[in-house]
Amino acid sequence: MAITDWPEGERPREKLLQRGPKALSDAELLAIFLRVGVTGKSAVDLARELLARFDGRLTRLFAASAADVCAIKGFGPAKYAELQAVLEMASRALGQQMREPAALASPNAVRDYLRLRLAGLPHEVFQIIYLDAQNRVRGDEVLSTGTLTQTSVYPREVVKKVLAHNAAAVILAHNHPSGVAEPSQADRVLTETLKNALALVDVRVLDHLVVAGQQTTSFAERGWL
Repeated sequence: MAITDWPEGERPREKLLQRGPKALSDAELLAIFLRVGVTGKSAVDLARELLARFDGRLTRLFAASAADVCAIKGFGPAKYAELQAVLEMASRALGQQMREPAALASPNAVRDYLRLRLAGLPHEVFQIIYLDAQNRVRGDEVLSTGTLTQTSVYPREVVKKVLAHNAAAVILAHNHPSGVAEPSQADRVLTETLKNALALVDVRVLDHLVVAGQQTTSFAERGWL
């Protein structure tokens, strides 16, 4: 059945306008983006099929290569380019939000930004957010890209980068492609090492966030900093 034949209150676009985007499932949101389906499948059917290819996770879809996504009928290079443009706009908007003077008064902005950047990556990366003396964001960058289970982070290089940005404090972050956000003992040892190294140059580590899918674990909230 075509979406136009559905009751008006169940059509994704109308449902969003009436009840807001949070009332929609992942497939319904994706269907609005797709706009049309293919022969024998509505946009919602196509969206469900697309998500199923990526374990039902938007983060996996967002991080997928063009070849993987375009292999699915109904999702060609043009649609892939549109999706990447939307994701980049969302990432930039969150990045700008983080740079607002009161950004760290709402830690969710930092978490949302890091989830969008890191959650779907198939490999582990280590990222650092640089802050000034008033805890305003000066910038951020990925310092290391590793394998599926491990990334190499060198305290000396971290200190050099922090000094180059004239940062007074930092937030550390890395992802767990395994989908488990629980920090490992190695994560805790590295964090303590970086904290001590940065303390020598009067730079504070405000937090270390581990991102796994939509889950995040905060070292600060655990009392580990």
